[in-house]
Amino acid sequence: MNKVSEKVDEISAQMAATSVKVSSARPAPQLDENVIVSIQSLQKSFGDTEVLRDVNIDVHRGEVVVVLGPSGSGKSTMLRCINLLEVPTGGHIYFEGKDITDKKTDINKLRTGIGMVFQSFNLFPHLSAKENVMLAQRKVLKRSKEEAEAIALEELRKVGLGDRADYMPSELSGGQQQRVAIARALAMRPHVMLFDEATSALDPELVRDVLGVMKDLAREGMTMIVVTHEMGFARDVADRVIFMDGGVVVEEGTPEAVFDHPQNERTKDFLGHIA
Repeated sequence: MNKVSEKVDEISAQMAATSVKVSSARPAPQLDENVIVSIQSLQKSFGDTEVLRDVNIDVHRGEVVVVLGPSGSGKSTMLRCINLLEVPTGGHIYFEGKDITDKKTDINKLRTGIGMVFQSFNLFPHLSAKENVMLAQRKVLKRSKEEAEAIALEELRKVGLGDRADYMPSELSGGQQQRVAIARALAMRPHVMLFDEATSALDPELVRDVLGVMKDLAREGMTMIVVTHEMGFARDVADRVIFMDGGVVVEEGTPEAVFDHPQNERTKDFLGHIA
C-alpha cells in the first residue's frame, strides 16, 4: 500500500506541477447560464505541429455531445485541454463561468468537477475495485474512510458491480474494469464527464455493458462530452454531434442532421467509410 501511495503522490505532484501559461484570466463573456463548458478560439500545438485551430464549442448543462472524426483530428487533445491534461497554446476555456486557462487555476480542484474516463482503465492492480474508487476521494477530497467507502460501494452498484467490490482488477473483465474506472470518476461528484474512446480497447461483447452505463448517465442528466466511434450510441443518446477534422470543427448538429443529411464533403466521406 505504501508503494501505491508513493506512486499516487508522484502522479499527483506531476499533475499539480503543470502550469497553465496560455493567457491571463479575463472576465467571462456573457454566457447563457446553462452553458457549463465554453471553448473559445482554442489552439494547441506540439512543437511546430498545430493540432487544434480555433475550436469553438459551447456545452449546455445536461447535454450529451458526441465528437467524431478521423485519427489525428484533435478530438482527444480537445478533451485533454478541457481538464488541463494538455495545456492550450491559445484561446480560452470556461468551466462554470470561470476561465480555467488562467495561470492561477487550481488544477486539482478543477479536476474534481470534470471527470474523465480514458481508453485505458488505469486501475491500480494491487487495489480492489472498491479501493480504486476510494483512493482519489481520500487523497484529493480528504473524505473519511467511511464516507469514501460508502460512496465507492454506491457507485459500484450503479455500474452493476456491487458484487465485485472486493475483486482485484486481474479478476475482472475489461468491460468490468472500465466500469470501475467510470465509478471512480463519478465518486468525485463531477459536474461534467469526459469519455475518450472509452470502449475502443474492449472486446465487442463487452462494449454493450459500458455503453449501457453511459446511457444511464445520460438519462440521469449528466453533462457528457464523448469521443467515440460508436455510431449507434451517438444516434441514440447524443443531443448534438460534432465532426472534427484537421484540428477544427467541420460540422455539427443533431444526430439526424449529421448522420442523415451531412453538409460538408469531408463529413460525408468519413461517414461513408464507417457506415
